[in-house]
Amino acid sequence: MRKKIAVLPGDGIGKEVIQGAIDVLQTVGRYYHHEFEFQYGAIGGEAIDQFESPLPKETIDLCRQSDAVLLGAVGGPKWDRNEAHLRPEKGLLAIRKELDLFANLRPVQSYSSLQETSPFKGDHLEGVDFLIVRELTGGLYFGKPSERLRDNGEEAVVDTLFYKRKEMERIIDTAFQLAKKRNKKVTSVDKANVLQSSKLWRDVAEEVATKYPDVELEHMLVDNAAMQLIAKPQQFDVIVTENMFGDILSDEAAMLSGSLGMLPSASLSSNGLHLYEPAHGSAPDIAGKQIANPIAMILSAAMMLRHSFQLDEEAGAIEKAVKHVLEAGKRTKDLTYQNRFVRTNEMVEEIKEALADDFAILNIMEAYA
Repeated sequence: MRKKIAVLPGDGIGKEVIQGAIDVLQTVGRYYHHEFEFQYGAIGGEAIDQFESPLPKETIDLCRQSDAVLLGAVGGPKWDRNEAHLRPEKGLLAIRKELDLFANLRPVQSYSSLQETSPFKGDHLEGVDFLIVRELTGGLYFGKPSERLRDNGEEAVVDTLFYKRKEMERIIDTAFQLAKKRNKKVTSVDKANVLQSSKLWRDVAEEVATKYPDVELEHMLVDNAAMQLIAKPQQFDVIVTENMFGDILSDEAAMLSGSLGMLPSASLSSNGLHLYEPAHGSAPDIAGKQIANPIAMILSAAMMLRHSFQLDEEAGAIEKAVKHVLEAGKRTKDLTYQNRFVRTNEMVEEIKEALADDFAILNIMEAYA
């Protein structure tokens, strides 16, 4: 298999972690006889500095000519005082609209090997394995008007939460499709006791559910969902919700995995061109220090292999290698309270070595089969 991948490192630690993912993908390519071609584009603050735009046309064209997109992270204090249209985050929002990346998938799993660094004790995290499906191109982040203004001489502000029925239908339908392949339960999160948008969301969820009689649907208010994620995370299979609720809940859920540095994500489009990025930000305070956790980016690359290229075995090999490395006690700085930790590039090398060991064992087993 030969695939062309657009690589958008972005800002801060994005450059470090995305290089780790590329190294792992190249290792997988050698073992499984695939060829991955990587071509680089600019986004975020880096793009503002080079092109005076957080998402240049050249980057959009590169993505559309590729089979998948890998993105690092955007943002940093260097650009905090820029005008609104020249903020790095505008590039992230714009690429979601340009590529119609309407569904963000964030798998959340607990690792028994990381429980000693978790604020949760005992068997509280045993068996945690769920998927957050977040609508990504509507809601408060994109609604108009969104501005600061004057109202009768007083400073005021407005943000607009806007959704069309079809936008709700497609994200909720996606959640049900994914639940059919898992444990057949969808938790739809809203604020239907207050918001008109949530009341329509709940109606649409009920209608979509009729197409999937073998999948259980439950409704949960967002404030209760935030509590239940911490109190009893094992109850969830697939959570589906609108843009802002999903943004907040998925970051909260990252603590169940041990760190934001462990949480990958996939942003799916309706046309088959998907984007993969870690859930964490650009962390400019640690950029260049080789202490960032590359695992979320590496697991995002594994999601790319599975969802864009249908390479389930190769994706599973990466996920297994990550698990082996963690079980062996290897920790980046965010995963330990001790002073002993491995650096970013060292963690990448550990994962590559685990891949090599697993592949060697696989070959031996096939030879004796």
